[in-house]
Amino acid sequence: MQTILGAGGVIGVELAKALPEYTDKIRLVSRNPKKVNETDELVKADLLNTNEVDKAVEASSVVYVTIGFPYSYKFWKANWPPFMRSVIDACKKHKAKLVFFDNIYMYDQNYLNGMTEETPINPPSKKGKVRAELVKMIMHEVKQGKLTALIARAADFYGPGIANTSMFTETVLKPLSEGKTANWMGKANYKHSFTYTPDAGKATAILGNTESAFNQVWHLPTAGNPPTGKEWIEKSAKALGVKPKFREASKFMLRLIGIFIPIMREMPEMLYQYDRDYVFNSDKFEQAFQFTPISYEQGMKEIIEIDYSE
Repeated sequence: MQTILGAGGVIGVELAKALPEYTDKIRLVSRNPKKVNETDELVKADLLNTNEVDKAVEASSVVYVTIGFPYSYKFWKANWPPFMRSVIDACKKHKAKLVFFDNIYMYDQNYLNGMTEETPINPPSKKGKVRAELVKMIMHEVKQGKLTALIARAADFYGPGIANTSMFTETVLKPLSEGKTANWMGKANYKHSFTYTPDAGKATAILGNTESAFNQVWHLPTAGNPPTGKEWIEKSAKALGVKPKFREASKFMLRLIGIFIPIMREMPEMLYQYDRDYVFNSDKFEQAFQFTPISYEQGMKEIIEIDYSE
C-alpha cells in the first residue's frame, strides 16, 4: 500500500498517475478524495487530526506528503509542525517509509544561482523558517535510525491544470490568455527555473520505489538553462498567439494584486527569489535515474494545448 496524504493537489494527482507502474494498492487521503486510478482506495480525513493521520497511514509501506496547506505564514506556523509530527509518529508506529515533497524556501538567498542538494540552509523568509523546521524534524529521526525517509525538492511549479496555486499561471498565463498584461514578480531580466508538474509526479514515484534513494535529499528533474522572466513571457505570449505585454511587479503592486488574487498577498516576502538568478540543478536525479526533464518549450506547448486550446 502506497499512501498519498494531500491527494487532491496537483502533485498528489500527478503522483497518483505515476504510481500504478509500481503498485495497484494506492490510497488517496484528503478531505474529499477523488479517484485518479480505478483501483484507488479513498480515505476521507482531516489531516490536522492526529488520530485521523494515524488511521490513514496504517498498513502503508510508503507515505507521500504532498499536501498543500493554505498559503499563509500564520497557518503554516500553527499547523505544519504538528501535522509533520503526527505523520512522523504514524510512520514510525506502522513502519512506513516517508517521502516529503518539499520546496526551496529554506535555502540561503545568496546561493540561488545553481541550487543543488548541498545548498546552504539559511531561510530568509518566515515561511522558509517553517519549511526548514520540517526538514530538521524528519532528518533528526533519520539520523537517530528511527525513520526511513527522503526529501523530494522542487523549484516553483508550472504545468497543466494548475489553478490558484501557481504563481506562473496566475500572473503570466491567465492574464495573457485574457488579453491582459502579465505581471512578473521583481525584475524580469533574471533567469528563473520552473519544475514541470508531471515530471515532478513521475520522479517522486520513482524515488518512493527505490530503496537506495532514502535517507537523503533529491532535487526533482527540472530543465537546465532557464529563461529570464522576459523570455518566459515572450514564450507564453507566442504560444498563446498574443502580444507579450507585461509589467514588473513591485512589493506595493503585489499587495494590490493580492486584493484580488489571494495567493499573491503572501508573495512580498518571497520577492528575493525574483531579484536574482534562480537556477535549480537536478543533475543528481537525472544521472541516477537516466531521466531527462521536459524542455521548457515542450512543457509550455503541452500547457497551452491542455488548458488554453479552444
